[in-house]
Amino acid sequence: MIRLKRAYDPASPSDGTRVLVDRIWPRGLSKAKVKIDAWMGDLGPSTALRTWFAHDPAKWSEFRARYIEELAAKRPLLDQLAPRARGGTLTLVYGARDPLHNQAVVIKEVLEGAGRPPRPRRARRRGRGRR
Repeated sequence: MIRLKRAYDPASPSDGTRVLVDRIWPRGLSKAKVKIDAWMGDLGPSTALRTWFAHDPAKWSEFRARYIEELAAKRPLLDQLAPRARGGTLTLVYGARDPLHNQAVVIKEVLEGAGRPPRPRRARRRGRGRR
């Protein structure tokens, strides 16, 4: 089971494994207060995408599509999370104020198969093709 929880909300035993999925540490919180088992900052959206989105709900659809594209290159990180969800409760921890429009929502969709990231594109070989 995959759950989502804001970093500023208190941790509870029912959270299971808690993984922070923000690139930036939540402002004003100590590591002891967040109580995470892992910090996978590289799984968060790129700085450019995060800055462009700025948590504007009007940009959500485009953010989601772009972020799913970025996640395609982060498949090994996603693959590290999947067994944690199968083995019990996995709580994706995020710092955003909006519980409906943040990267943890997209990561959860991808892990559950609802928003599959495409496989990374391979470079095409230039040439004459088949003979």
